[in-house]
Amino acid sequence: MKEKPKIEQLTSYKEVPFPDENIVHEDENVVVYEDGFPVTEGHLLFVPKKRKRRLDITICFEYAWEWGVQGIMDYKWKAFKIGINNGVEAGQTVMWPHVHLIPRREGDTPNPKGGVRHVIPCKGNYEEKIDKKKKVPTLVDGIYYDL
Repeated sequence: MKEKPKIEQLTSYKEVPFPDENIVHEDENVVVYEDGFPVTEGHLLFVPKKRKRRLDITICFEYAWEWGVQGIMDYKWKAFKIGINNGVEAGQTVMWPHVHLIPRREGDTPNPKGGVRHVIPCKGNYEEKIDKKKKVPTLVDGIYYDL
């Protein structure tokens, strides 16, 4: 049996592997980075400097929300998502809490309906009735799957 690689737990925000040259904002509570592997232009990471209280990560959500709304008001994007990967099974690879702000633009995905449900392949379209006897080709991230 193949052993899973161990993911390092971080003890400080200063250990996050985000380069200092990607910092776009810093204050006493939060550091904001441009994502090194952005899924859209403007993808940002909001990193709390502490993680002792729930408020530490909540502040990051508040910043991300405010920056997202400002991006809409400034016509940089039409919509946005805010999310967090909490735990390896959720996709977290940097083991210090951080919040993603992902700007969304018209046409950046063929069918945005279903939103965050798309994190599980083929689960985004919750209205689609699937006939178990008939395979239906469904487009997911540019790949057709027979469901």
